[in-house]
Amino acid sequence: MNNKNVARENILRESEEAEGLSIEGYDFNKGVDYDKILDSYKSTGIQASKMYEGIEIINEMISEKAFIYLGYSSNIVTSGLRDVIRHLAEHKKVNVLVTTAGGIEEDIIKCLGDFKLGDFRAIGSELREKGINRAGNIYVPNSRYCKFEDFIMPILKEFYERQKETGKVVTPSELIWKLGEKINDEKSIYYWSWKNKIPVYCPALTDGSLGDMIYFFKSQHEDFKVDIAEDIWTLNNSTLSPEKTGIILLGAGVIKHHICNANMFRNGANYAVYINSNPEFDGSDSGALPEEAVSWGKILPSAKKVKIYSEASLVFPLIVAKTFLKS
Repeated sequence: MNNKNVARENILRESEEAEGLSIEGYDFNKGVDYDKILDSYKSTGIQASKMYEGIEIINEMISEKAFIYLGYSSNIVTSGLRDVIRHLAEHKKVNVLVTTAGGIEEDIIKCLGDFKLGDFRAIGSELREKGINRAGNIYVPNSRYCKFEDFIMPILKEFYERQKETGKVVTPSELIWKLGEKINDEKSIYYWSWKNKIPVYCPALTDGSLGDMIYFFKSQHEDFKVDIAEDIWTLNNSTLSPEKTGIILLGAGVIKHHICNANMFRNGANYAVYINSNPEFDGSDSGALPEEAVSWGKILPSAKKVKIYSEASLVFPLIVAKTFLKS
């Protein structure tokens, strides 16, 4: 066989027919129907099909009345996704929230003053001179934090006085509900969490402006304490009673592990949808796929699970539109 025939045989090798859904996108000759455009993601391939799989899993969580844990990193609240999370809390669509310090304080701070759309490439020294903090392409004037200090210090004092009188130490979740109650603003996630008694856990409460405020307060009251042990007790216990649990994670880091680890106490969640852009090659939990969590007993082997490789602001509003707003 000459070289040309060998090359032709290698390139034009006969194959078996592949099984599965035929790849097909949306036909715009049929007009613009946003609902059907999203439906077409199922057969589009790449991450569009992963997103549609996530939609199907969340819809099953809802139909099966799973106890839903929603975790989100602080940048979610910095962005306009804060309003999507607020809607879910307002309408009791999820059962537990888990976030970081920034995910708490920035919700409250937005009630005290708006954040502004900026530029990823803004010069840091110029912004610093103006007292403007940058989170990605979002600007947060430092005056917002000054207002936050004025707001939170009386609340910390209230809990400190109770601690001195009764010995009862405030938990992060209790503090968060109090912030929501005191801000008394329907734009706030934590106003609705308090009003609807949706628990909010913040395992890294001191990693942000909240921590700064606690530091300043403790500098004046050295015996002031915050009890994180009670919160891990109640969070882990919350996984034990439900017949089924579901996990939705926007972003990664401590919020991702905190929810997955809590579900380990029930031998794993029944459903899991991860939305983040982290790779798994470095062995960190942030980039770990749902299958890794199965090995730890955090997600059941039989669970319906998917990771959507995306930055959450691109896809989560669309997912909510096709899931929680349909129920």
